[in-house]
Amino acid sequence: MAVALIIFSLTYLVISGQRIPGLRLDRPSAALCGAVFMVLSGTLTLPQAYAAIDLDTITLLLGMMIIAAYLAEAAFFRTVAHRAAIHAGSARGLLFIVIAVAGLASTVLVNDTVCLMMTPIVLAVVRELELPPLPYLLAVASASNIGGVMTLTGNPQNMIIATASGLSYTHYTMRMAPVALGGLALDALILAWMFRRDLPPGPLRQPRLQVPQLDRVLVAKSLVVLVAVVVGFVAGRSMPGMALAGAAILTLIARAAPRPVFSRIDWPLLLFFGGLFVVIDGAAQTGLLTRLYGAVAPYVGTSAARQLVTFGLFSELGANIFSNVPYVLVARHFVPTLARPEYQWTGLAMCSTLAGNLTIVGSVANLIVLELAGPENHIGFFRFLRYGAVITIATTALGLGTLLLEMRLGW
Repeated sequence: MAVALIIFSLTYLVISGQRIPGLRLDRPSAALCGAVFMVLSGTLTLPQAYAAIDLDTITLLLGMMIIAAYLAEAAFFRTVAHRAAIHAGSARGLLFIVIAVAGLASTVLVNDTVCLMMTPIVLAVVRELELPPLPYLLAVASASNIGGVMTLTGNPQNMIIATASGLSYTHYTMRMAPVALGGLALDALILAWMFRRDLPPGPLRQPRLQVPQLDRVLVAKSLVVLVAVVVGFVAGRSMPGMALAGAAILTLIARAAPRPVFSRIDWPLLLFFGGLFVVIDGAAQTGLLTRLYGAVAPYVGTSAARQLVTFGLFSELGANIFSNVPYVLVARHFVPTLARPEYQWTGLAMCSTLAGNLTIVGSVANLIVLELAGPENHIGFFRFLRYGAVITIATTALGLGTLLLEMRLGW
């Protein structure tokens, strides 16, 4: 038991953004090593480790990433960014467009993938236009987190909740649409106000960036498949099955070499998930998770409305200590014990996602954006917190208020 807890703690230490002296581990490698040591220590047998991996979540994530990779191969994201730069008109207008594109793209594609595709393009545009990069980098990260709230496929933690809870894709989307769209509007207003002295007034000059060679046929095929997959979600079909079927069909009809497309997929993220499932299951064998919840349960309350607020705020704290994906893997075991679990699942998805904007380590999307931004665009923990705290407080208040109203109305 003690060995399992040490493995669990060290794995989470690296996942939360800390370093172990003498080792150069990132999140995927830490999850992999933690999973292997759970088996080597005898905490789990190899068949138990295999069984711990939630293949539904892995399949759903992989399928959506493949579809996004084909859109990237067709220069879809580069074309959108180029046209945004041309038609933005002003620095503030460009900021609003970046927020809209990142947020809305994250409602149907995985937000981590959106950040992976958009960040280099946004950096190229702002450098060409001689604009400060920080507002636009924060716009990509924050908007992708907020937009991901809207659907069960918007981010990895929502996919975990989708497969664990059995929530209806359509019902969840209808509940969260006001939160996501209102949150994006708040995000735009907050960033524009906080960077009002950094964004130059007046019209932007025309960029000299080379016009991307858009593969219109591949874009059309990719969007048709994406729409068909979403229609399948809405119709209540298996989300992992629809996502992987869409990816397979697109691979067949794309008439593009698959290897360059598959190289765009964030394979380490899938490894991270697989390892993390095993580490969490190993920790569960010790009874640690049950005792943790037992310590917190008296403060959560008994009414559904109070539990929604207290468990939601607790989730925001937990998501920033452990990051949102690892936290949800633990918290999913507690939700069925709460009153009106359907609303609590929705609250967990919403709060763990909006929490991603509070700190750098709160979301994998933040880490992707800041890593791709390079050392010349470094932003420290407390500077990020200064902007992220305002966005998180505003969007969380909107989200909890909306969900409480929907609960009272019985939606």
